[in-house]
Amino acid sequence: QVQLVESGGGLVQSGGSLTLSCAASGSIFRPNVMGWYRQAPGKQRELAATMTSGGTANYADSAKGRFPVSRDNAKNMVFLRMNSVKPEDTAVYYCNMRRTDGLNYWGQGTQVTVSS
Repeated sequence: QVQLVESGGGLVQSGGSLTLSCAASGSIFRPNVMGWYRQAPGKQRELAATMTSGGTANYADSAKGRFPVSRDNAKNMVFLRMNSVKPEDTAVYYCNMRRTDGLNYWGQGTQVTVSS
């Protein structure tokens, strides 16, 4: 089992910045992929950004150039730096870990609200 705990969400003004953090614990095996997905009200959960344990990043078009993803493998953490946020970035952001054995884990989610 893997436990994922997010932190760093909150209310931010349009154009501002916010950093989300996620700490993983439990049966963590590498290689793996960790990252962030988001779900806005009335919409499906979608990719924001992920990074492999080897450092390869994958971004949704909406996140490219604004939301760099990073990892600290020694601490089993993943981060999402949200820059130049827009009201349409308002969503619950979920941390995710996908292991090579196919198991997929989710955090409880952290709310990000962008005011215009």
